Order: sequence, then structure tokens, then C-alpha cells
Amino acid sequence: MFRRSARSTNDSGPAGEALRLVKVSKTYGSAENTVTALDGVTLSLARGTFTAVMGPSGSGKSTLLQCAAGLDRPDSGLVRVDGAEMTGGGEAALTKFRRSRIGFVFQQYNLLPTLTVAQNTVLPLKLARRRIDKARVREVLTSVGLGDRLGHLPDQLSGGQRQRVAIARALVTEPSVIFADEPTGALDTRSARDVLRLLQEAVRVHGRTVVMVTHDPVAASYADAVVFLADGRFAGGMEAPTAGAVAERLAHLGDDVLVGV
Repeated sequence: MFRRSARSTNDSGPAGEALRLVKVSKTYGSAENTVTALDGVTLSLARGTFTAVMGPSGSGKSTLLQCAAGLDRPDSGLVRVDGAEMTGGGEAALTKFRRSRIGFVFQQYNLLPTLTVAQNTVLPLKLARRRIDKARVREVLTSVGLGDRLGHLPDQLSGGQRQRVAIARALVTEPSVIFADEPTGALDTRSARDVLRLLQEAVRVHGRTVVMVTHDPVAASYADAVVFLADGRFAGGMEAPTAGAVAERLAHLGDDVLVGV
């Protein structure tokens, strides 16, 4: 599910690879007060998988998502999405890359309050100046349980329904990878479960690759695998996670950081 690799940064990686990070580092702050958020992280995720990224506060998991998704630039290292390098080029090229290959689901939904469900869903297509297939939009919204809510505004929806719109918005562009940042953090237990099942369906039904940052072992148990970070470094992984096993691993995560990754 996930692999650590020592291959050259010139290697494009296996054909079935959705996301590849090679020695990615990111620091913040001034020379007197520098914080290393990522410290040479190398990671490979296969296509059609659901991976949770976990670690204690300050471990670098949100920075990993931001660098992998093109929302922030690493100081060094290489990022490839679906075999294409993302770490080069200017802001315009990076924006175009994100719009063509990446979908996003955020904790606070990021819906525009004056747009309807359907309008929020197609917004990425409009920004990318891509053709809008209304039948396809309705199909995607129906698949997330909102086929009868196309004309509703966000404030007419529950938190769980708003997150469903965000998932539909991510799916409609048919991205290679969907990045989800704490997608269940603002939801009640039932809504969180529904959203996690939709992310599973994005992988199993729609063939997408999902990378989810979460602090919740229960949420992580819906993923195919978990990648752990500690102190900005890769700290191991777990296949077929259970909530109990993830919680136990998190409790002892600082004991076994893999030095020299």
C-alpha cells in the first residue's frame, strides 16, 4: 500500500503509483527560530488506495498534505502526482496542475454561501474553464446522496450534507488524488461515518486515490493503510488498521521514529 524507496529523484516511479515524495523537507521561521515541519520524507502511495496520515500535533502531517497537494512548496525534494512532477514551474503552472489532477476536501467545507449545491460542485470546472456536463454533475451529487438538493444553499444543509457537497466537488473533476484534511473534524459521529464511507467509495467505486490527514483512530480505521509521522519524519505504517491498533501505535509513536529516512 505504501512504500519507502531509496530510488533516485530522477525516477518517475512505478506505473501504478499515485503519489510519490522523495526527500521532501520544509522549514518555517527565521534562522534564530527555525521549525522543521518535514525532514526528508520519502513516501510512495499506489493508485486506488485510501491512506490516512497520522501523528501527534506538530508531527508535520498537515504540512505533508499541503506540500503533496501543491498548496505549499517544499524547500527541497520532489513531489510527483500520477507520475507528473509538481515541484517545478511557477504559480500559474502549479494552479493548472492542481486543477487537473487534484481534489480537496477540507474540515470547514470551503463552500461559497451564495452558490447552490450544484454551483458549488461545478466551481472547479468553471475555474479550469472545462466543459460542464449537467448529467454528470447530477450523477455525482446523487451518488453522495444529494440528488434532491441541487438548488439548496449551504446554510440550508447540515454539516454532513455540506461535506458531501465538498466530496462531490472533489469527484466531479475526476482527479488523480483527493486530499482530505480532517474531513470529519466538525461532524457528529453519524455524519462522520457517512463521509468516511463516501471516501471509501471514491476509491472502490470511482477509482480515486484518497490521502486523509486525521487525528482520529476511528476515522483512520476506514483507510486501507496508515502512514505515521513524528517530528517531521516518516515513522512507519500500518496495513488494514483498526482503531485500537492505531491508538496504541500513536501512544508510543515517539519511541520508534525511523531516523535517517
